[in-house]
Amino acid sequence: MPWKQCSAMEERLRFVARLLEGEGMSAVCREFGISRKTGYKIFNRYKDQGLDALCDRSRRPVRYANQLPDQVEQLIVDLKRDKPHWGARKIRELVLRKLAGDVRLPAKSTVHAVLVCNDNFDVRLATTRMAG
Repeated sequence: MPWKQCSAMEERLRFVARLLEGEGMSAVCREFGISRKTGYKIFNRYKDQGLDALCDRSRRPVRYANQLPDQVEQLIVDLKRDKPHWGARKIRELVLRKLAGDVRLPAKSTVHAVLVCNDNFDVRLATTRMAG
């Protein structure tokens, strides 16, 4: 006998259907191998949002707490374009003067990471300068 294949949405749909037929939450949760807390969460989502609530949800965070604002990142890239021989430490100081306390200032390592991500920092050039 082949294995039964079903998606998570089909399982949730079967779960909700059995609850709507009048079976008890504890018994249905026990058969599906989930906690009652999860069962109530699935059932309440179904009641509030309908069938769309049974689909898999994105696990991606809504926002990133420590993400650098786009304006600051663009300012760093523009300053590097204006001063191509300057490193992260000098560009950070220039950002400090331009923003003058309007936003939290990024660390030197963050400025360096922005430069590397935007291909404005040649790692090979920096290592040859340090070695020679």
